[in-house]
Amino acid sequence: MNHPRVMFHTPARDEDNETPQHKLGKLTLKYDRKDLQRRLDIEEWIDSQLHLLFNCEEDDIPELEVDIDELLELSECEQRLKLQDLLRDCGRPKEEFIDGLQYRIKGLRKMSGNLKK
Repeated sequence: MNHPRVMFHTPARDEDNETPQHKLGKLTLKYDRKDLQRRLDIEEWIDSQLHLLFNCEEDDIPELEVDIDELLELSECEQRLKLQDLLRDCGRPKEEFIDGLQYRIKGLRKMSGNLKK
């Protein structure tokens, strides 16, 4: 009678083959904790401002994607137009939010393109 057998295989660690934990560390090497914290603070600020703009609970906020990296690729004028378009369904004044976001993202580095070796 043959019994099913479960085998676990642990691959040999090779210098070129990095573990997932080691790869996570690369993010903090390229972007110091201060940069990452600044980005997180901006994302939290955006979230809180959207609650105020739409005057509703988190579940009731329309599906909006404010992509910081995308905004960083645009000129200030293009950023403003993009944000006005994203917020077109908001009935409240948006200028203070747009001005505040543009001020906060100044000096940030784009992340997606810099993660490659």
